[in-house]
Amino acid sequence: MPNVISLGELLVEIMRRDRDVPHDVPGVYLGPFPSGAPAIFIDTVARLGESAGFIGVVGDDDFGKMLLRRLREDGVDVSRIKVLPGYTTGTAFVMYYSTGERKFIFHLRHAAAGQLKEEDIDPDYISEARVIHISGSALSINENCRKACYKAVDIAYRKGVIVSFDPNLRPELLDVVTIRNICKPILQKCNIIMPSINEIEAFVGKLKAREAAEEFVRKGVDIAVIKMGSRGALALTQEGKLVEVKAFKVKEVDPTGAGDVFDGAFIVAYLKGWDLEKVLEFANAAGAIKVTRFGPMEGPLNMKEVMEFIRKEGGRV
Repeated sequence: MPNVISLGELLVEIMRRDRDVPHDVPGVYLGPFPSGAPAIFIDTVARLGESAGFIGVVGDDDFGKMLLRRLREDGVDVSRIKVLPGYTTGTAFVMYYSTGERKFIFHLRHAAAGQLKEEDIDPDYISEARVIHISGSALSINENCRKACYKAVDIAYRKGVIVSFDPNLRPELLDVVTIRNICKPILQKCNIIMPSINEIEAFVGKLKAREAAEEFVRKGVDIAVIKMGSRGALALTQEGKLVEVKAFKVKEVDPTGAGDVFDGAFIVAYLKGWDLEKVLEFANAAGAIKVTRFGPMEGPLNMKEVMEFIRKEGGRV
């Protein structure tokens, strides 16, 4: 059984070649690229050498075949991914603004990605894991996906499996108030939360990273990690240990997926028992490598690449 399991949407991403070209204007897109926040996370975990499994649904089409092939080749257990005839694999179109902001058009609710259900969650598969990772985007697809995630978390919580959670707000899917409400059952049971600096206000009403981390810890999480992009990352533990690590300076090519790669690297390093500063540095490095590459799942190839990157950049490792 895998040590780390993620579940939710599997999709392909089709991306604007040029910035500031809105979706309602004819133009060039590049892709498809394998994607989906929880899928990027689990692919990173597998590439970095930890045993990994995924629970999700793809269509019986070429996009689905591409996703299965990519995950399988990178070492992810795909035995719990359903191939559903009669449905197309989920898709997302994304365009970038020069400011760094993005705009998505999703086809998920009525695609294969939206057909994940409670009965797809095998209690034995979950209970044997060390970590279950949930992405807020999976909660936002529809009610049956949400119930599947809740079931997985309930099992993990009862069995003492670590629950990690990235809120991963997607306003294109649901409004912020609704997202905040549907995330509450996860927030009440998660051990590690990893929001971006732009997401914290929606959950704790705080604009500063340290204040937000303190509020999450007050609510009961063991570790609150705030991802701050070019400023690095901050983490606070239930015991009061506060660590902040600066980001690595790199030339950004494509930021999509960097937060999910960070999450995956953080969990891999955390399971190794490293001290928190080293864990954050490792996750920052993995995220930095990702933003230098085009394609949402194109993070570091392996553990060695991340370690060499840190040494080259003068980090602790």
